Amino acid sequence: MSADDTVEGDDRLRLFLALELPASVVEGLVAWGKRYLVDGRPVSSFHVTLAFLGSRPREALEPIRRILREEAAVTEPFRLEPVRYRETRSVGMLVLADPSGRATLFADRLQRRLEDAGVYQREARPWLPHVTVLRFRERPRMSPPLPEIGPFAPSGAAALLSRLQQSGAQYEVLESCSLSVFHRD
Repeated sequence: MSADDTVEGDDRLRLFLALELPASVVEGLVAWGKRYLVDGRPVSSFHVTLAFLGSRPREALEPIRRILREEAAVTEPFRLEPVRYRETRSVGMLVLADPSGRATLFADRLQRRLEDAGVYQREARPWLPHVTVLRFRERPRMSPPLPEIGPFAPSGAAALLSRLQQSGAQYEVLESCSLSVFHRD
């Protein structure tokens, strides 16, 4: 069954776009989480959200996927690196450095084009590259050491469907695309 088959009967889809993480980074985050994230509910699906679109009509999916493919194709390679652990009122996250600024440019271009297409409204605050690693009802106020995963290049970019369940959101990749690899002369 294809990803398109899973959304066929749905009139509205809860969508977001994200950077995918390499398997070695995911493995490192899982091991780190088991050791240091003792309070709350560790996350089982890791990604870096580029734009949360929320509930959108099904017919908006193809233009969203097209914008993702086009912007991913012209994005120069970049690396991200964990720089600190941070807690908000409901999640724990690893904030990532974007030394080249290319991830931020990619997110900005995507968000601008999605907004121009009428399927997204930007948040007032600037985009913060991060990986959510923990969810909780009450802030545990932890300060774990950073995971030893080092700088990494995302393995791709994806359009994801988010389905809310009692156990938390379940994500399904609807489309995954490679980030461009530029060769300079």
